[in-house]
Amino acid sequence: MTGQQAADVRAIVVETLAEQQRIRHDDIDAVVLKAVATTLTSFGIDEEDRKELRADFQHLRRWRRSVEQAQSYTFKAVITVIVTGFVGAVWLGIKVTLGK
Repeated sequence: MTGQQAADVRAIVVETLAEQQRIRHDDIDAVVLKAVATTLTSFGIDEEDRKELRADFQHLRRWRRSVEQAQSYTFKAVITVIVTGFVGAVWLGIKVTLGK
């Protein structure tokens, strides 16, 4: 076998392996798509409802973020009130001590 023939055989083998890989990926994609469709259908969600489902998830994400932001603001407000009360109590204590 000459060098050219060996190169041709290698090229054919590489091409065949690449085609088999593409076929496997296509098969895997089909199985995954069917599994997702079956799962959504088992939850009562038809394939036509995907846009609505995406909008629902986007709404839930916005709602979750707003709740997390409100919790953050509430925590900051509570800390501010506690610190302000403590500083006020210290100020009153100093005022009473100096007033005697």
